Amino acid sequence: MLECTTLTKRYEGKKQPAVDSLSLTIGGGEIFGFLGPNGAGKSTTIRMIVGLLAPDSGTITFDSVASTQSVAYKRMVGYCADEPTFYEKMTGLEHLSFLCDVYEIDQRQREKRIGDLSERMLLSRELADPISSYSHGMRQKLSVIAALLHEPKLLILDEPMVGLDPKASFTLKTLLKEYAEAGKTVFFSTHVLEVAEQLCTTLGIINEGALLYSGSFADLRSQNGAGQESLESLFLSLTEERT
Repeated sequence: MLECTTLTKRYEGKKQPAVDSLSLTIGGGEIFGFLGPNGAGKSTTIRMIVGLLAPDSGTITFDSVASTQSVAYKRMVGYCADEPTFYEKMTGLEHLSFLCDVYEIDQRQREKRIGDLSERMLLSRELADPISSYSHGMRQKLSVIAALLHEPKLLILDEPMVGLDPKASFTLKTLLKEYAEAGKTVFFSTHVLEVAEQLCTTLGIINEGALLYSGSFADLRSQNGAGQESLESLFLSLTEERT
């Protein structure tokens, strides 16, 4: 279970907090969709959860391990950034092998994991090429594979569908469902509300650093007396009310 308690983060020179007293609880087996307009605080929240940013106040734990216990916590987390960066002169395979060394994955297991994931994400033929030659979509595929390599209990993805072709997008959605079905926790942000509506078991909506809603899509409809309204219309109604 991922627990975020009253997370707050301010950036120097900004009057409004990027994230303001945000609290979330996400259980195992859930696919949690994190939604919000540009600049709402999604990426800042994600960077705090993965340990790239320290919150000004508040706590983060996963399976009772605090994010401040850096190594133990990060071993449980897989992260796909919105703009992944790599050592450009490495090949895709060298990058993945390096991460296997970091996570102490043995040779037999790493060959299987790299082979299976690269084949499913349609990148196996390009692994011998330098990353500098990769398109944006290929880099996104490599980042997804890298996040999944060590079979993390908590998988966090920031706009993972951007740049992926339809077949790779379908494969990624299938992988996320498989992860959740195995009792693991999936947390991803997206601007594609149709994907969130179809895929997520729970949702969080953030705007101007404040969490406006957390729960299921069905409960969101019920609380707003919305009948059969789409997630898009409910999202726009919530976020426009605040502005």
